[in-house]
Amino acid sequence: MRKTMTMLAFALIAAAANAETIEQRIAPCLACHGEKGQSETENTPSLGGQQAPYTLIQLFMFREKLRVSEPMNEMAKPLTDDDLRLFSDFIANIPKPAPPAENGDPARMQRGQALVQQHRCDACHNPDLSGKENVPRIANQREDYLAKTLAEYKDNSRHGYDASMADVMAPIAAAQIADLAYYIARMR
Repeated sequence: MRKTMTMLAFALIAAAANAETIEQRIAPCLACHGEKGQSETENTPSLGGQQAPYTLIQLFMFREKLRVSEPMNEMAKPLTDDDLRLFSDFIANIPKPAPPAENGDPARMQRGQALVQQHRCDACHNPDLSGKENVPRIANQREDYLAKTLAEYKDNSRHGYDASMADVMAPIAAAQIADLAYYIARMR
């Protein structure tokens, strides 16, 4: 599957190089991250409503291989600084992901909400977890992606551009990550 995704990414890069409009150029991104801003691809984040400064930093980190993900590194490699800004601004205007239709298990939602409050997630990500500036929107993100990312911050295998997430995740038990991701993905 990973090899197929990488081959698709390379094919999309070639097609994007000949594209002219931002809509044509960003189509390869939306193929994985969701045409309407909501990813349907396992462990792939939804980009809709993401903060432009945050997206700009992430694209820069992928381009410079400061954040390693082979398909993303290849997709970002040919992008200029102006391209990074153009893509970031476009992504910020894609509709934000919608919460799932079901409300979720009340006990898990309560545990997740308590963790958000206890660890002050809302201090950096905003009370509605919509993000701000260089802090990502996490509300209604894919649950699998959230769980994976939080676990990576916890075990220090994912590095941000500062150590704040590793510090936040340090006291959170591995078993609590599932409830935290469950709540954030279903937040209303």
